[in-house]
Amino acid sequence: MGSHRPTGLFSWLKARFFGRAAPLSDYARARQLIAAIERGGVPLDTGRINAIARNLGLEVSRHAPAEETIQRIRQALARAPGHE
Repeated sequence: MGSHRPTGLFSWLKARFFGRAAPLSDYARARQLIAAIERGGVPLDTGRINAIARNLGLEVSRHAPAEETIQRIRQALARAPGHE
């Protein structure tokens, strides 16, 4: 039988008073992905990349290479309003 106590007082207080962060928009998630790649990160989850692309309105094949999908996401962000 496990304990029913919260895992930590600080995490409980943080959740209680600050709540959860608002979910990111599709474009914000795409910008985070591109920023991580530009910092040298290697995207390993092609399903997540495809989901981001589909949320931007792109049609993506499950068999499309990740590099091609990332390039299409970059193009969609360049066309998006408010893109820096």
